[in-house]
Amino acid sequence: MDGTAVEHKTVAEHIVDFLERREVRHVFGLCGHTNIAVLAALAESPIDFVTVRHEQIASHAADAYARVTGKASVVLSHLSPGLTNCATGVANAALDCIPMVVIAGDIPTHYYGKHPHQEVNLHADAAQWEIYRPFVKRAWRVDRADLMAEILEKAFHLAESGQPGPVLVNVPMDIFSQRIPADSFDRIRDNTRALVKPSIDDDTARSIVERLAKADRPVAYVGGGILLAKASEELREFVEHMGLPVAHSLMGKGALRDDHPLVMGMTGFWGTELVNQSCLNADYVFAVGTRFKEADCSSWYPGYTFNIPGSKVIHIDIEPQEIGRNYPTEIGVVADAKAALRVLTRVAKEMYPDGFARPEKKAEIAEFRTAFKASNAAMAESPAFPMMPERILADTRRALPEDAIITTDVGWNKNGVGQQFDILTPGTILTPGGFATMGFGPPAAIGAKLAAPDRVVLSLVGDGGFGQNPSMLATAVELDLGIIWLVMNNNAFGTIAGLQKAHYGLTYGTTFPGTAAAPTNGPGYAEIAQAYGAEGVRVTSADELLPALQAAIASGKPTVLDVAMINNPTPTTGHWNILDIYSPDKDVSHVST
Repeated sequence: MDGTAVEHKTVAEHIVDFLERREVRHVFGLCGHTNIAVLAALAESPIDFVTVRHEQIASHAADAYARVTGKASVVLSHLSPGLTNCATGVANAALDCIPMVVIAGDIPTHYYGKHPHQEVNLHADAAQWEIYRPFVKRAWRVDRADLMAEILEKAFHLAESGQPGPVLVNVPMDIFSQRIPADSFDRIRDNTRALVKPSIDDDTARSIVERLAKADRPVAYVGGGILLAKASEELREFVEHMGLPVAHSLMGKGALRDDHPLVMGMTGFWGTELVNQSCLNADYVFAVGTRFKEADCSSWYPGYTFNIPGSKVIHIDIEPQEIGRNYPTEIGVVADAKAALRVLTRVAKEMYPDGFARPEKKAEIAEFRTAFKASNAAMAESPAFPMMPERILADTRRALPEDAIITTDVGWNKNGVGQQFDILTPGTILTPGGFATMGFGPPAAIGAKLAAPDRVVLSLVGDGGFGQNPSMLATAVELDLGIIWLVMNNNAFGTIAGLQKAHYGLTYGTTFPGTAAAPTNGPGYAEIAQAYGAEGVRVTSADELLPALQAAIASGKPTVLDVAMINNPTPTTGHWNILDIYSPDKDVSHVST
């Protein structure tokens, strides 16, 4: 020892140093007295703190940011109300397998058991972290400053590995402020940043390829796991060589370009006749990165989307508990989608170098596509105002470049987009799947734009979803984010209004006063945008939408387009169990005509 004093940093400063080494560029969150030590450390850092007006905005923005970057995003939260405000967005990320590290401030350790300001302690002392236990992959409470480094390291590894998802690191505020040497953080400096993911062995690959080669009516069924693994190119190469027609779940939308000659479309309740019938008739279903969720599988009723047992299933997923959860599986493989598809393609080319063309299936897909677009043409070109939802989607697709990023919410902008809106660059649609959170889309656009500032970002959202958290406009304006929010305004919670009308004959609590054409004292979304400092345009005729979209894209300014829309139903050939619950033994649709 030379007697020189070692400069100790606060734990908050060490955390920021750690994030910098992990190449974190943005932290999303909102201040509170428990986390200002971290904010003070961030003030001297190249990391940008994205300030929001509500914590749910932070977690939704961080969710989309992680989807675009492929890395765990970071959220900084205050205790109790901050953490519960944040919870909906974190749960949404959890059900869609999005990696996220939530760092939350908490009461100081020396006040455990005393019920200080804002503490949650109705059933146990110092138990705030338990609020997140049902939906995060793991929740830690940090009770010793010297454990922070290894907990953070574990948190990022767990969030990004296996089936990705959010984790919580809950930190008492006195721990943030404690000064400690760098030893514990230095110890992990050279640790790997990412774990090697499991692949598939050649024998298993040969077994899978042989079955698919000998099948008469094979179908590839892909989910969001393809996009999480960034495996779109590997999927394309394999299905093209094997000639496999491709069906996808809602979360698998955009795994391949929608105009690819082998892509049939989304399955299930909002699926089309082509894709549902092809899956019903399949002798082998080759499933990759999917959970076989309820809406995608018509509530698992036979005769609508899948006939399993009947069709045989080959299922590859990174998470063992997803395999065989809803359907019996002949071959189940725990592997990363990208790694597995690489091996399968290599083995398939060795076994069957000429591949499989299946021209009849390609022709069937092309013919259906042409007929389906023709059947929608009247709606997609309709001059009616309020606008037809199909026209809104058609004009939006015309206006956007192929690599534009779309965020959806719930309702027509999600179900109709899944069915009718072509995604032309894999991974450019961000949608709330498992949690189906109303209010996801508008703040998600903020995360997407920060992750991909050179891309056009557009949020398709209903008036119900946009009204959840319009204060996200403040963040967009402050950061000068040229995002477009297109409000498909039917003056209602439209999907639920249709469901209620069909089964109960009324729309109580599901619509707002007035109509889409003439709302009574309804919010002026264009004027709200202007009040926040954004551009706001109220579209007043169908022919105004396309030039308004083009102008908004060209301006590069945050812009809200308020577009009155008739509450037409999204067509469906599938089924949903709630129909039987509401109207047992009756032939009642999900919508009122």
